[in-house]
Amino acid sequence: MKIGPKYKIARRLKAPIFEKTQTQKYSLREGRKTKSKSFGRPKTDFGIQMNEKQKARMFYGVTEKQFSKYVKEALNKKAGAPMLNLLYILEHRLDNVIWRASILPTHLAARQAVAHGHFLVNGKKVYVPSYQVKERDKITIREGSKNSKLFSVLDEKKEQENQMPDWLLWDNKKKELSIKDTTFTGKIDLLFDLGQVIEYYQR
Repeated sequence: MKIGPKYKIARRLKAPIFEKTQTQKYSLREGRKTKSKSFGRPKTDFGIQMNEKQKARMFYGVTEKQFSKYVKEALNKKAGAPMLNLLYILEHRLDNVIWRASILPTHLAARQAVAHGHFLVNGKKVYVPSYQVKERDKITIREGSKNSKLFSVLDEKKEQENQMPDWLLWDNKKKELSIKDTTFTGKIDLLFDLGQVIEYYQR
C-alpha cells in the first residue's frame, strides 16, 4: 500500500503514527507549531471517528478495502468484543508481528521482507504480509536470508530491546519467533481509539 508523505499525514491526523514521526525532534517541532497556531472549529463525532479510523489504517499500512473487511469480520464474530476482535486481527498480521518483535525496524520494512520471501511460518515460505499467524506458530528467517544486510544487526538489537508483547517469544539462537499459547488481552498502548473506529463503521 502506497501511503504518501508521512510527516504531512501524521500532522493532519495529529498523531505520530509512523516510526519516523516517533522521535523527540519531531515532537518538539510539532509542539512549537501547535502553540503558534490558533485552534479551529471542533470536529463532529463523525469527523473524530473518521480520524481515528485513518490513524489505525495508516499505522498498520492497510488499504481501505482490507480494513473494512477486517472490521466486518470483527463485528460478525460471535465471541468477544468487536474492538478486541479487530485489534486481534490487526496485531496478528505477519508483517506486524515481525515489527512488534523488533526483527525489523518499521512496518514497511517488515512488509517488504515478507513479500520478498525472507520468512517461513512453520517451515513454509509465506509471501503475504497480511497472513494471520496463530497460537503456537513458529516464524523463522529463511536460511538463505540470514546473512542478508536486513538482519545484520539483529543480535545487537535483541540484546538491547526487550520490549515485546507478552504473547510473543524470540529465541535468538534459533532466530525463531513463537506465538505463545496465551490469551490475547489487547494490552497495547495505541495511538488511536478502536472504539471510535467500530462506531464509524456502525453508523
